[in-house]
Amino acid sequence: MILPLQGYVQQSKRSLGNLLTNPRLQVAFRASLYFLAGFGLSAASLSNAALPLSMGLVCACNGWSAVLAALGGALGYPLFWSNSGFQGVLWIGAGLIAALSFGDRKMVRQTPLLLPALSGLIVSAAGVIFQTCLQDTTPVGIYLIRVSLAAASVWLFGRVLAGRNPITDWLACLAGVLALAQIAPFSFLNLGFLAAGALAIKGAFPAAALAGLALDLATVTPVSMTAVMCGSFLVRFLPKPPKWFAVAAPISVFLLVMTLTQKIDYAPLSGLFLGSLLGTILPYPANIPSRRGETGVAQVRLEMAAGVLTQTEQLLLEAPEIPIDEDALVQRAAETACAGCPCRKHCSDSRKIAQLPAAILHKPLLTAEEIPIICRKSGRFLAQLHRAQEQLRSIQADRERQKEYRTAVTQQYRFLAEYLQDLSDQLAQRVSSLSAYYEPKVQIFGNRPHSENGDRCFLFHGTACRYYVLMCDGMGTGAGAVQEGRLAGSMLQRLLTAGYPAAYALESLNSLCALRSRAGAVTVELLEIQLDTGKATLYKWGAAPSYLLSGSCTEKIGIAGPPPGLCVANSGETAYRLSLRRGEVLVIVSDGVGEEGALHCLSQRADQDQGALAESLLESCRLGGDDDATVIFVTLEQK
Repeated sequence: MILPLQGYVQQSKRSLGNLLTNPRLQVAFRASLYFLAGFGLSAASLSNAALPLSMGLVCACNGWSAVLAALGGALGYPLFWSNSGFQGVLWIGAGLIAALSFGDRKMVRQTPLLLPALSGLIVSAAGVIFQTCLQDTTPVGIYLIRVSLAAASVWLFGRVLAGRNPITDWLACLAGVLALAQIAPFSFLNLGFLAAGALAIKGAFPAAALAGLALDLATVTPVSMTAVMCGSFLVRFLPKPPKWFAVAAPISVFLLVMTLTQKIDYAPLSGLFLGSLLGTILPYPANIPSRRGETGVAQVRLEMAAGVLTQTEQLLLEAPEIPIDEDALVQRAAETACAGCPCRKHCSDSRKIAQLPAAILHKPLLTAEEIPIICRKSGRFLAQLHRAQEQLRSIQADRERQKEYRTAVTQQYRFLAEYLQDLSDQLAQRVSSLSAYYEPKVQIFGNRPHSENGDRCFLFHGTACRYYVLMCDGMGTGAGAVQEGRLAGSMLQRLLTAGYPAAYALESLNSLCALRSRAGAVTVELLEIQLDTGKATLYKWGAAPSYLLSGSCTEKIGIAGPPPGLCVANSGETAYRLSLRRGEVLVIVSDGVGEEGALHCLSQRADQDQGALAESLLESCRLGGDDDATVIFVTLEQK
């Protein structure tokens, strides 16, 4: 009976592991987590006044996560605060509009304080409305605290979701315990003490101390919980304590502090005990990942290199632009015109001509009548002024080119700095590798042999369960188009294989095209698939529309836009979030396949297989012209 029992246990473990790696279960867990976080944070208070922490979480999220957090907060404010919670509902509604309007956009990434400032403005405007129209009696001090916390919470939760800094995680523990301290589903159980007990066992010392401070700020017990949490953490350093002592440490220290301060309150005991039991089960890391050995040295070097690149970027941004001496151009034109003038010996206006204002260079099609000085040989001076205008335009064009160079270089410094910082964080976290739940199936069809087709296609794996489908369409046909597509594709493949973020890789290609004066030489379509969840992101830069087939429905994705290389300062790529885990088929086509013909063929596809469907799409291309045409079908299958 032993072997069958062992086999049953191993089979149960495998089944449990498959269940935990199920993307649908993970999505449901994350969705419920966002909802519960928004719901719980709405209970946070200071001096019996609601705080906009839930709105801060909503503004820090984007998409469905922001909607779920907003639903939780909108339910929590009226439930916890009755009629006083309607102001919180107003915060949530305005914050959701801001998150959906500005979240995950380049403007927000370039201006990280935009959403915090906007959230503070929302809370301040709501406070003014409620005080003037509804006779709200909130003190001015609480009003200012609300505005400050609104902005700070957006920044804090944004950093926590980015997973960068353990200090922000500790501050998030403070906010979470402050909110949970107001939730008591039973008279003997306060969720704030439950969370504090777990942090006392498994949290880092700053997290435990801040959790105690949060309980003191919530005034849920007269006993100093900051002292209790600090003492509970220090119990870990006792030499060879028994295993059961860790569970009893929060209760023991609480009773000791209660006895010393003569403030009697037994209500927190049950919450601290259950929390300490929960802490022994949770796999939460106890401290900051230590930097030891070669891994620690590599992490420090990566952080130092990232810091140097960031400082270099800042120095380039702060470098002043040297102004153009336009007065010198006018003086030089006057000197050149007067130097060979036969009337120069008897001319009394030569000095006045040299002192003409520089604004005269900005007049297009300058004529002799527009010169404010009477000159006997105005034609000579006018010719020199026209030459000075050409020099000014040439200098301005050169300055614009230099500005593009500087922008491209600063972009690469920023991208590399953030990339090195991400690598350092991954070394510190030591996260176990993800397992692929899906397997990509890609089929490629073209109207020309691969060696002669300018639509270069690349299929390759990236880091962290990422898989990429890349098509670089070289403009035109022939060897030149093949060469442009191959160069762009190989560069992007190297960057993405090394773990470079897709958006940064596309920006790098844009800079390279602009600096090589190859604007419009290639268009790019990049599909990034997460093989553990089935989610995908489709990046398009100048590429033709794609199509998502789901059952009998056909959805067009994107529109044709300008190609990369036109401008370094402003990016032109567009990103579309989609899912392929329900059997959807993504059809990627090059611009050689006409949009009208593609829509007609896909809408009339009936039960055609991918080969027949590709043949009909390429046939419409043959009727429309002689351009390179490629069709790619992408699907996912469960392993």
